[in-house]
Amino acid sequence: MFPFGHGLSYTTFAYGDLEIEANGTGDTASVAVNVTVTNTGDRQGDEVVQVYVQDVVGSVTRPVRELKNFQRITLNPGEKRRVEFVLRQDAFGFYDEKMSFITEPGLFKIWVGPNSFEGLETRYEMTDR
Repeated sequence: MFPFGHGLSYTTFAYGDLEIEANGTGDTASVAVNVTVTNTGDRQGDEVVQVYVQDVVGSVTRPVRELKNFQRITLNPGEKRRVEFVLRQDAFGFYDEKMSFITEPGLFKIWVGPNSFEGLETRYEMTDR
């Protein structure tokens, strides 16, 4: 009936200005994911900001959206906050058929939002491991 991560609140929130920045290379690589969350209602409220990742083309079938991180924030009416997540290399990896944890280069979709269905989307191209 409701998407994964759905929650109820006495206020409303808006998401904007989604940006990503790749840092480092190889096993120390990471991706900084930043989004602005605004309380658009007239009451103070808590929001759970969630980050999901999808490996668009992998050597094995992968989930459409995997929850990789989340943060609970409290905002007053009209308040904005920049929320940052750092996804390390292992956030893009998986266990292959031999049960070895691997990371494959390729295209990944990244969503940030209040649940697994809503939110903002961007893409990240991993060129090396």
